[in-house]
Formats: sequence, structure tokens, C-alpha cells
Amino acid sequence: MNRLILAALSALLMASSASAGDIAAGKKKSLACAGCHGADGISVVPTYPNLAGQKEEYLILTLKGFRDGTRKNAVMNPMAKPLTDEDIKNLAAFYSSLK
Repeated sequence: MNRLILAALSALLMASSASAGDIAAGKKKSLACAGCHGADGISVVPTYPNLAGQKEEYLILTLKGFRDGTRKNAVMNPMAKPLTDEDIKNLAAFYSSLK
């Protein structure tokens, strides 16, 4: 069973990285994120994570988890709910491009 789950996750990661997001569109969409995660992806609040330089695939999986409710967080679930798959790819491309 664990091998099946690993195979599915691997396929998902490969599929998500095959179509990269638009960095400029992600930067535009990130304005809503800047209040907590900073305009440059460096958090302004110690309890919120830095997003700059995170792996694109990790950000995609995390945001989809928040959006779909499989990853629970009282702040992030409602923030991610309206995001489309395209929005998520773009945000991930933007944040992963930052140093």
C-alpha cells in the first residue's frame, strides 16, 4: 500500500512540474499573501513561514491541501479556497524563484 501511495505522489509531482507556472502572474496574485508572508516571501511574523525559495512542488501540494481541506489551518484554508490550479502554479513559480 505504501508503494502505491509513493507511486501516486511521484506521478503527481512529475505532472505538476511538467507545466510550470507564470512567475509574473504569481507575483501579482501574491499581493494577498504579502501581509503575512512578506512582499519578498520573507515572513513579517515569526510564526508564519517564509515562502521565498521553497520548492515549487512543495508549495503546489501545500496550497492544494489547504484549498481542498486535507491540510487544516484556520488562516490558510479560507485564503486558499478560491485559488484555481493555475493560481497555485503561478504562486508556486513566483515564490520558488525568490532567494
